[in-house]
Amino acid sequence: MSDNSAKKKAGGLGRGLNALITGQYDRKAPAEQPESTSSTPNAANTIADISLNQIETNPFQPRTHFDQVALEELAESIRIQGIIQPITVRQLSADAYQLISGERRYQAAKMAGLETIPAYIRKADDQQMLEMALIENIQRENLNAIEIALSYQRLLSECSLKQEELGERVGKKRTTVTNYLRLLKLPPDIQIGIRDNLISMGHARAVINIEDVDKQLEVYRKIVNEELSVRKVEELVRNINLANKKPDPQTKLDLHPFENEVKRVESRLSSYFGTRIHVKASAEGKGEIKIPFVSVDELNRILEILNYA
Repeated sequence: MSDNSAKKKAGGLGRGLNALITGQYDRKAPAEQPESTSSTPNAANTIADISLNQIETNPFQPRTHFDQVALEELAESIRIQGIIQPITVRQLSADAYQLISGERRYQAAKMAGLETIPAYIRKADDQQMLEMALIENIQRENLNAIEIALSYQRLLSECSLKQEELGERVGKKRTTVTNYLRLLKLPPDIQIGIRDNLISMGHARAVINIEDVDKQLEVYRKIVNEELSVRKVEELVRNINLANKKPDPQTKLDLHPFENEVKRVESRLSSYFGTRIHVKASAEGKGEIKIPFVSVDELNRILEILNYA
């Protein structure tokens, strides 16, 4: 491809996902981008057509399986329409590059018989490579809740992000991130059920409020076998927790005017803080809220949430 044709093609290309996330692509002057690509094709933060033979796959790619049928369909689309959105790479040497994101497009382009592919070139170290690969993976529409939760966990542990920073990176509220991470506390059988779409995240968020693992599994099997709605499961969980709650002799027993509302508040607070919250209330409306924690890190996490709120 000539310099002029590369110039024209680069001007019509969409911005890469990671370019948008990091804000390094010049949104205000897209018409100027082709000139930069033409004059310095291997400079960082530019788009260039790169030989597929010069690109190696991303060793930090969290996605290990690509649907072959979908890949062939994408390859056929590329044969007809070409590459609409450039892949993102980092430059290793004068003639070697490594994928940051866009492996499906890269693999499909090879299947389609292309020799070159438009690529957005940017600087990135190994940790940034992992972070960007994980974030791109999270942005996929067909991820299940467990895959998202595992990606969030990797971003926290391997990229040294705090939950608030993670929320900003992926465009989610901190409470949303917390709710996904809580799913990883469920037994493996239930996590598999979420992954295989046997139960929804709404079901799982209700089940996680049961402290006893055997009871969690019992309710899980009941959801699958009887196809219970989320509202029905929430009611079931409330009844289980009420039955398991030891009576407090100092608490009045005539809580029926407040009991259902107190339990709903308790459930909402537990979901918000990512830990089991205990709410006590008397018929006069007096009571207390207990927020337990098991470590200094968890205490700091709760304090951050309180400050954030």
